Amino acid sequence: MTDVGLARLQFGTMIIYHFLFVPITIGMAFMLAILETRYWKTRRTEDRKVLDFFGRLFLINFAVGVVTGILQEFQFGMNWSNYSRFVGDVFGAPLAVEALAAFFMESTFIGIWIFGWDRVSPRMHAWSMWLVAIGTSLSAFWILTANSFMQEPVGYKMIKGHAAMTNFFALLGNPQLWVEFPHVEAAALTTGGFFVAAISAYFVRTQKKYRDWFTPAMTLGLLVAAVGSVLVVIMGHDQAQHLIFAQPMKMAASEALWNNSGLHASWSIVSFFNPVTRHTWFSIPIPYMLSILAYNRLTGQVRGISTLQHLYVHRYGPGYYVPPILATYWSFRFMILIGMVMAVVAVWGLWLLRTHRLVERPGFLKLMTWSIVLPSLANIAGWVMTEVGRQPWIVFGLQKTVNGVSPTVPIYEVAITFIGFTLLYLVMGIIEVGLLLKFIRLGPEANEAHLNPSEDGIVQPE
Repeated sequence: MTDVGLARLQFGTMIIYHFLFVPITIGMAFMLAILETRYWKTRRTEDRKVLDFFGRLFLINFAVGVVTGILQEFQFGMNWSNYSRFVGDVFGAPLAVEALAAFFMESTFIGIWIFGWDRVSPRMHAWSMWLVAIGTSLSAFWILTANSFMQEPVGYKMIKGHAAMTNFFALLGNPQLWVEFPHVEAAALTTGGFFVAAISAYFVRTQKKYRDWFTPAMTLGLLVAAVGSVLVVIMGHDQAQHLIFAQPMKMAASEALWNNSGLHASWSIVSFFNPVTRHTWFSIPIPYMLSILAYNRLTGQVRGISTLQHLYVHRYGPGYYVPPILATYWSFRFMILIGMVMAVVAVWGLWLLRTHRLVERPGFLKLMTWSIVLPSLANIAGWVMTEVGRQPWIVFGLQKTVNGVSPTVPIYEVAITFIGFTLLYLVMGIIEVGLLLKFIRLGPEANEAHLNPSEDGIVQPE
């Protein structure tokens, strides 16, 4: 393990952990906004209690997500100072806008939502959560603006060995951003939908008195999850087609395509191969599918790893430009597999709801409860494919990962911070899971003292 490898491992571990919370926060913010809009139409006590219940879970996740996100910033100065110097003039602008505008917007209106019950008008209180939802998406937008520069640099020029921004609006118009952001947003909505549907299914299955309370939330969650799953596929397809031209090596690695394909390129469902000898001993291909994925037609050649390696050497100089094949190939298929499972579960659940048979299927309700982990697994697999598949570049075509590390930080210091951060994240994870399970067990009536329902069931201010 070299200092570069250990620094990569630390960053990968921390960013994966942080990315567990981000999609839940984005998706849950929109789910809460919809649930509160529904509540202000029905004004039913049980709808208010369900809204408060999911609000508590959202706030726990949001708090841990903020802490894990703040710790990410330390790594740029600790382990990646060369990278920070090289790209800071470009990378800093969207991150500054995210912190000063989008995150402040989230925080402000979360405060209004938490403390504004019965202190601001019902319309303002509902709008505060909608603004939180918009703020979370804006945060994702600005962060992905920075990440898209790493994937496809635009709007810059090289000055004294580092990238300097020349056109801020070119960053906003980056083609990579406009295939990456919709894909992430759709995945976040799917994550929020499954989070609400899974927990609602638990109460519908285990506690009869809450069936009528959580059935509307479960219906909403399944609907959002089903629509989000379809959008993820559509946006992911657009992103894959863009990568054929922007990062062809990543797409070749995701297919373990050693040599150029034929005119009718097939896509393998599974393939077992040796990445060293580049020998494939078993594969299940789907004819024409890779051409369809790449060009939306039955014909179209896709360049292979060997061809692209020679092309990159000619373009960027001597070096090995092939990413880790096993991680890229299998993370891509793992993401697709989980995406298909999520779509089936969501659509099947909606069908059972439509035919009024879902409550009679405790096995499926239990399956729905466990499906809460599926979106997070798919999100992680997608991140691994996106970031590992870009290697050996930290900024594609401009700076290699090996040149981005801090040159004066010894490996033992990286190891110490890696162990320290990992243990800290582990403790935070245990605390969050414990809090989530605690409040789920307490149920929607845990804060009943905060409500003062009148005789007609409408919640009144205390």
